Amino acid sequence: MSRRVSLPGADELFRTTGGMALQSSSPRRGAEEPAPPSAPAVPSSSPEPPVGGQRRPQEGSASAAGASSPRSGKGQGRGANRRPSGRERHDEKITVYVSAEELMDLEHARLVLRGEHGLAVDRGRIVREAVAVVLADLESRGDASILVRRLRGR
Repeated sequence: MSRRVSLPGADELFRTTGGMALQSSSPRRGAEEPAPPSAPAVPSSSPEPPVGGQRRPQEGSASAAGASSPRSGKGQGRGANRRPSGRERHDEKITVYVSAEELMDLEHARLVLRGEHGLAVDRGRIVREAVAVVLADLESRGDASILVRRLRGR
């Protein structure tokens, strides 16, 4: 008897639960249709925006879809009168290791922002805002900035 666990395939894991079904990634027996011709990838002739330049709204956000376009169909219930979340798509990523205490402090700050100030933001946004504030302080105050003082141990 085999002790191997039988797991579902990707088609089962990523199946749609309603509406228009996705095409299977594996060919099915007896249902071979020619694949539609794909458009060749054309490289963009426009230069990339500089680092720190104009950011693109995240796909699916109200600013990407146009805030004036009314939503239609199912799903209007809870989200019909909601504001855009302010989330943005970010192209770069870093990994930062923090202590358990620092992580708890960050989570506490997130809960305080939500509970006492009505700001539902994620930890990443808090970190990005904190970095922006500290870097602006460094830029404007230089040697007297909080970052320089803390790194020097003063």
